[in-house]
Amino acid sequence: MSGITDISTLLQHMTPQLHEGAYVFCTVSNPGQVDWQEVIGSFREKEGTTLILARETADRLQLPYTYIAAWITLTIHSSLEAVGLTAAFSTALAKAGISCNVMAAYYHDHIFVALADADRAMQVLKSFSTNTSI
Repeated sequence: MSGITDISTLLQHMTPQLHEGAYVFCTVSNPGQVDWQEVIGSFREKEGTTLILARETADRLQLPYTYIAAWITLTIHSSLEAVGLTAAFSTALAKAGISCNVMAAYYHDHIFVALADADRAMQVLKSFSTNTSI
């Protein structure tokens, strides 16, 4: 199953889900020091490996971080080939003054916003399902 590509369908039915807790982005030179069962997401760069972790995990491992985020999942199965989904929701969030960091996975898009902006971000994202002029 490759997911939905139609932008109108994606925006109207993306159903954002706010996960409980706080999440942080850390960078490590040796990702083997972390139990991968605790990693929410990762990306390897030449400077180090970025790990997205629950804040409690990073604190326990004494990993430094500077950004504390809320994690929102768009529960619709979006195709990795879908055009415009990230642009649409990131533009709407930007217009509301909300920074977002996006991780696209096979089934869903995951959005990390500043913890203090979580409720406003959810309102913005939910507004797509009530907007019939998309």
